[in-house]
Amino acid sequence: MEQMEPRGGGAAVTDPRGVLRQGRAFLDFFWDIAKPEQEVRLAATENLLRHLREGKKDDELKYTLKRLVEGLGATREAARPGFSLALAQVLQAFEEIPLCSILEQIKEKHNLEKVKKKLVRNAAFGNFFGVMALFQSGRLVKDRKALLESIQLLQQLTNHQTHLRDLPRRTLIDITSEVPETVFEEVLFDILQGDLSSAFTSPENLHLLLVGMQKFPGVLKPKKLKKLFGSPTVVNKENISRLVELLKSAAKSEKEDKKVPSVVFDLLQVALKEGAFELFWNEVVENGLLKEKSGPVSYMCYRLLGSALPLLSMEQLQVVLKGKVMLHYGEHVVATQSPQGFKFAAEMEGYIDAFLSGCDDPERQLAVMLGFSTLTHQGRPVLLSASRVVRHLQAVALQKYISWLKDMFLRPDLDCCLDFSSNRQKQNRQNGDIAQQKVARLRRWIIHRLVNITESATRKEESLVMDIARFCFFHAFFIAKKKNSQIAEASVLPSEPLNERDHTETENYFFGLLQTLNTLPVLGDTAKAAALREKHVHGVTADGKLWIFLLVEYANKLLSTEHVKAVKPFTKEQRDIWERTLQSVKNLQKKENKSDSAKVGAFQQLLLSMAIYLFKNQSETVDVLSDLLNCTERAFSKEAKKKKTDDSEPGWVEVMVEILLSLLAQPSLLLRRISKSVFVWICPNLTKRGLQLILDVFDPNQEQNEESAVVVMEESNKKTKSAQDTDGEGSEDSSDEDNTDSEDEESEEVDDNFRSQLMKVLQAGNALQKEGDESDEELDDDAMMALDKNISALFAEQQKRIQAKKDEKDRMRKEKILRRDFKAKVLDLIDVFLVKQAENPLVFDIIEPLLQLIEQCMSSDSDKQEVDFLQKTASIFKNSLCRNKQYCKRVASLQEDVHALVQRLVKKACKHTDSAVALYYFSASLYLLKVLKGNTSSTAPPPEPEKQSDSRAQQACQLLSPGCLDVKKVAAVYQQALTQFLSRRNSPLTCSMFHDLFKRFPV
Repeated sequence: MEQMEPRGGGAAVTDPRGVLRQGRAFLDFFWDIAKPEQEVRLAATENLLRHLREGKKDDELKYTLKRLVEGLGATREAARPGFSLALAQVLQAFEEIPLCSILEQIKEKHNLEKVKKKLVRNAAFGNFFGVMALFQSGRLVKDRKALLESIQLLQQLTNHQTHLRDLPRRTLIDITSEVPETVFEEVLFDILQGDLSSAFTSPENLHLLLVGMQKFPGVLKPKKLKKLFGSPTVVNKENISRLVELLKSAAKSEKEDKKVPSVVFDLLQVALKEGAFELFWNEVVENGLLKEKSGPVSYMCYRLLGSALPLLSMEQLQVVLKGKVMLHYGEHVVATQSPQGFKFAAEMEGYIDAFLSGCDDPERQLAVMLGFSTLTHQGRPVLLSASRVVRHLQAVALQKYISWLKDMFLRPDLDCCLDFSSNRQKQNRQNGDIAQQKVARLRRWIIHRLVNITESATRKEESLVMDIARFCFFHAFFIAKKKNSQIAEASVLPSEPLNERDHTETENYFFGLLQTLNTLPVLGDTAKAAALREKHVHGVTADGKLWIFLLVEYANKLLSTEHVKAVKPFTKEQRDIWERTLQSVKNLQKKENKSDSAKVGAFQQLLLSMAIYLFKNQSETVDVLSDLLNCTERAFSKEAKKKKTDDSEPGWVEVMVEILLSLLAQPSLLLRRISKSVFVWICPNLTKRGLQLILDVFDPNQEQNEESAVVVMEESNKKTKSAQDTDGEGSEDSSDEDNTDSEDEESEEVDDNFRSQLMKVLQAGNALQKEGDESDEELDDDAMMALDKNISALFAEQQKRIQAKKDEKDRMRKEKILRRDFKAKVLDLIDVFLVKQAENPLVFDIIEPLLQLIEQCMSSDSDKQEVDFLQKTASIFKNSLCRNKQYCKRVASLQEDVHALVQRLVKKACKHTDSAVALYYFSASLYLLKVLKGNTSSTAPPPEPEKQSDSRAQQACQLLSPGCLDVKKVAAVYQQALTQFLSRRNSPLTCSMFHDLFKRFPV
């Protein structure tokens, strides 16, 4: 403190402690600048600058500079950059401060020659951060003297690599890249000449040379380069070995950064400028770096490949995309598919995405896409088939890429692929089916790639999407017998015929594509398309036609063509049902403007979906289509519009609900989603009988009616797995673990019947002593063999009985899981109805079944599937029912029934033993109170305040209005519940229930 300079208002200061006596606020700035929190440091720096500008006191400025220079060498690492940034800001704000004087203060305060040995580290950092402050102030490149001295100081600091590592070299390169060419030539070249001439001794010196060559080409000409290190170029045959070693060193020193080292990328740019790219890539990268077989070096090569894409011409792209680095990258991706391995594929996809988004040349875009699509492992491309990089492709490039994919599917050209195999696969090459396996893997990837393009590509047109859909549909369900120019998909015959598995794979991907088409926004730039998009219309073309209808038309064309045949030919019955379906759809389209459009759309969507599904599963779909056609005729017949007299025959809505429930039991995700969307359309027309069909699914007494649906799911689950099916299997595994112990115990139990049979066998073989018989006579060999045979037969029969019991339990457990999975899907329909039809009086019929379902789940097993189902049911009950802001406004005619329901719910809440279940019943009663109170009674109008102008009185009137609520009756019900709560120790009711009641309904 004694060394502080005196301060004053401008005159000589005699008080050396004047700054300290001024107050603590000023000194606290420096304490905050040294704190580890970055936000605190930045705020302190800003406040210090504001204080210095407003105060304009020389002594404070001098003290500030002195404190900041001292802080550059602080022991705490977090404090150094804080003081450095503050010093840079002060120098930037007060340009009258000479940089050379500050640099002298830094050298004097942090003198490396005079400092004690244990403080050398702090002094080295003090000098380094001092130069950094001068550079960050933005004034260093303008002051030649200070610039020269700063560069000399950085060169001295390079000798302290133990403490500073490569920081001085990097800062020197950064400063050099910012100076003008004249300053570099006149000031820096002479002092940096030694570093430039030793460019091949360290990556830092090489980087300095490369930066100089790119920033100052007029100074570092080939002649001058030859004088510096003996050759006019950097990338030449003589320097290959030295460049390889330097790049290896750079890769290992920056392995944690996960980016291309700057020296490597700059060397690539210089190689391109010198016209030596192929020499650099082939000799330095492929024949040099890749042979290192080191992780950091390999990753550097992959990153260099990705970073180089925007810089290369078409010819250079071909060199890179067909070279050893690509092959090495593919092997790495396949080898690191384990969860523990470092995966570079996502990072490479980022490089491809960046290249395609920034490239406006469709030919180069196509070249990169083809390059990565032909890098294959046993025929399957390494690039993910679901990669979204195609969204950046130009329209021309996208069209050519799709054409290439289709051509490769029909005529697989494995010779154009950069294919590789693992060591084990290479040893098994004698397998004769290897070529067919490669073709199958390639085709599977291509179909998924085509389907994904319809989702990912942003520049897609309707014609392109339809082209892909037709291609997938044709090769899923049809075979071309001979070429036909009228059908594009049959104009080229496959060089390798598709086998059954190829058709099945294509079929599965096609139904995924169909789901995409059903949810696809309207494409096109026309005003009509824009208007449809604003209405959130999906699944139609710009002219309003359903995508699926266009596919059905295409399928009908194929069925009537002699040059193609179906993979699964239709029988006469199936063809008749197909023709009936098309005719029914055409009739519906005629009624589209006359009838309810939602109703027509629902039937069209379902009919067309099932018509397409006829190609996949013909036997079962025929029955569903037949019922659906009858339902359609009934729904749109003239008699249906008249008053119904016969209630015994189910209406079209009930039949439609039964069909949707049967579709929900199918393993097809597409059919389940279609069922849900169609149900949204028919919700307004849902009847009480139709709703009861849905609720019966959750009734334990009705579970026998679900056997057929469960069987369908169980049989299909062996072939196809949906996301929900997988969850079921997870639950199955968990319940396996839970039941293992109990089954083992049961298997060890010996029933009385088996015990008596065993005693009889032993007695028959004289193996047991009779009472009173003390003889020790042993059985002969024949008797022993006979006895052994009888015992073995008895135990074998017992084992069969035990195994049969186990199999039966396993079958019942699986059926239970499948049934629970089916109920979860049907629960989605309940959720849709509660959300879309919240004002429908049928909502009241759902309350008790939902509560019973929650009660059943809470009392059943606690395996994962049960818990998930319970959570889903509870969430629907709370969010879609109780918390829904919309509710039924037509309760006047149902007052008595709703009041009776309130009474039943409250009584059940009081009688229940589980507080958690009682809470759901109590919450349901509060929901009904809200409904009753929100409705206007036809007999008792709400009381009106004397002064209508008083807004508070109006609010009070609304609060006091009982609506349809019978206050006395309801109050008596809740009074009994409150009495039970206060009088019974083990009451299931809780204080929070009544608190909620009084808070919502204080009257």
